[in-house]
Amino acid sequence: MKENIKKRLSNFHNKYYKLLLLIPLLILLFSFIYMGVFYSKNKDFIHKDISLTGGTSITLDKKLDTEELKKALSDKLEDINTRKIYDLVTREQTATIIETRSGPDRAKEVLEEYLGEELNEENSSIEFTGSALSESFYRQLLIAILFALAFMAIVVFIIFKTFVPSIAVIISAFADILMTLVLVNILGMEISSAGIIAFLMIIGYSVDTDVLLTNRILKGENSSLNERIFNAFKTGITMTLTSLIAIVFALIIVKSFSTVLSQIFTILSIGLFFDILNTWITNVSILKWYMEKKK
Repeated sequence: MKENIKKRLSNFHNKYYKLLLLIPLLILLFSFIYMGVFYSKNKDFIHKDISLTGGTSITLDKKLDTEELKKALSDKLEDINTRKIYDLVTREQTATIIETRSGPDRAKEVLEEYLGEELNEENSSIEFTGSALSESFYRQLLIAILFALAFMAIVVFIIFKTFVPSIAVIISAFADILMTLVLVNILGMEISSAGIIAFLMIIGYSVDTDVLLTNRILKGENSSLNERIFNAFKTGITMTLTSLIAIVFALIIVKSFSTVLSQIFTILSIGLFFDILNTWITNVSILKWYMEKKK
């Protein structure tokens, strides 16, 4: 029974794997078009929060309705965002954070007027990040991603020493990042510095399964091509799904307590989903095509 199922899957894949490759290619084409339009409208690749644009962050030791607060101050402060801080054990709100691109003096004045009391060190804390510093930090993070991609490509070429398998790994890793970036922008997420770091982590997750697959296919000479793909799939999908389940579970736990961790886990979850698509359709199809041509 098991062998019969494997045989049917092998026959199906042999017949349609080139057509299956169209699925990620169409998504990749859409991603390029979307990012082109997005960049022309926003002059950037992401929606940035104040950690990357500069602005003021005020933490109030008060339990406030964040939606009502945001609605009341949206006309007075620039790009305001509000969120609650909870106690991890009791799950009770302990404080409120207000983030805005307005200066600290203006933000403090508006909040004091709204609350009807003076803000001081005992009931609040105010942090301000200059736009020049934030922009410099943002550029450094982007450079870090580019260096990570470049060094990953060099290592892959050193390991496999052949063009097509190496470029397939690089295409899959790049597609993971691009598709994740597009979905994050569609969802309207404002990316923080922690979110940029999550994209760096996606590169590592992506390369793991791609290198496993490529190594099994190129070096497994004692079995058929489909058997090598299936054996790599069993190991690789177990690795990815284990990580994905752990990250989604962590996301559910921290969603109400930490915006930073919530953003990291959300981006990683999206990236791992696209990694499954790009590893087991994109990379597999390219490698199978290459091996059959080589034969």
